[in-house]
Amino acid sequence: MTRMTVFAVGIAVVVAAAVAGCKKKATTEAGGTGTGGPGPGTGAGTAAVAPARPSQGPLQAMPALALPDDPARAAKIALGNALFFDKRLSVDGSRSCYSCHLNENGLGGADPLAIGAGDKTLTRHSPVLWNVGYQKGAFYWDGRSATLEDQAKAAWGGGNLGVGKDNLAAKATQMGAIAGYKPLFKAAFGDDAASVDRIAQALAEYERTIVCADTAYDRFAKGDKTALTDEQQRGLDVFMIKGQCGACHTPPHFSIAMQVDGGVYFNAGVGTAGKDEKDVDLGRMTVTQNAIDWAAFKVPSLRNVARTAPYFHDGSAATLADAVTYMSSGAQANKNLSALLAAKNLTAAETAELVSFLNALDCTGTLAEPKLP
Repeated sequence: MTRMTVFAVGIAVVVAAAVAGCKKKATTEAGGTGTGGPGPGTGAGTAAVAPARPSQGPLQAMPALALPDDPARAAKIALGNALFFDKRLSVDGSRSCYSCHLNENGLGGADPLAIGAGDKTLTRHSPVLWNVGYQKGAFYWDGRSATLEDQAKAAWGGGNLGVGKDNLAAKATQMGAIAGYKPLFKAAFGDDAASVDRIAQALAEYERTIVCADTAYDRFAKGDKTALTDEQQRGLDVFMIKGQCGACHTPPHFSIAMQVDGGVYFNAGVGTAGKDEKDVDLGRMTVTQNAIDWAAFKVPSLRNVARTAPYFHDGSAATLADAVTYMSSGAQANKNLSALLAAKNLTAAETAELVSFLNALDCTGTLAEPKLP
């Protein structure tokens, strides 16, 4: 079975689990690979049957993030916390990792396109960091970095912090020379030597602590049936049935990309309107060089989505209602548009219920800035 066929089967499972008694044909998807998440559990030898209202049946809450044993992890997290907030890590002292992922913006970007060192406008919107540690071998919108450590190096050396790949070692030495960092490096790694790999590892370990697993949805899924309002429960039904949102934004991660090794990518038409093909962001195709991935981007998680405007990889949707309307109304036609983006013909009431449900995915935590060394 090919990877594309496996993906089509996975989508069929997601949709079948959402709609009781309905049979939906799975479509092999341009720009998508992998498999979907499981539907509700069934008895041995029985077919998967979901209730007519998914909100009233079994729901999945977030699993714990599995990590290998590391007795020095807490010390690495403390070091990474400091580095994440430290603007001295950038080429000109103007930006930190936190600069693109602020609490007040839901840990996403405030600007449609990210602003890097030297106030340079970058090419894509800053993604939301909640649950970034759950990503499976694919970071950035196009999945070009295989690990969080690789992503940390890329952002540090690239436009975000502007240091330059060839200058990272010198910058690591500079950071390690700061007296207050010496005990942090020693606690994390056994000696106070700073290096590119150690800084990337510390940043990655800190980012793995940025977990959102106690939303109103999670509390509802665990049995607190007062956690969602009646409107939000109806919105969850729209999400899973008529809206077919769960095919791509699969619970409990609310992104199928977090459940498939290497991620999952779709062309949703974003950034293609009124542009010549040569001017369109190639997305995943930049990594794979495969035409099937033209203008396809990784499915983002919807956790904390109500707090993270603007939306999409180009920041082109100003409000959550704008984003929902775009995704449910057929999107922007182009040569590689995903079949999953067909118009859902939601009523105004259904759209309002769906937006209300998405507000139940708000994350409750914030990032705490430490006293920097």
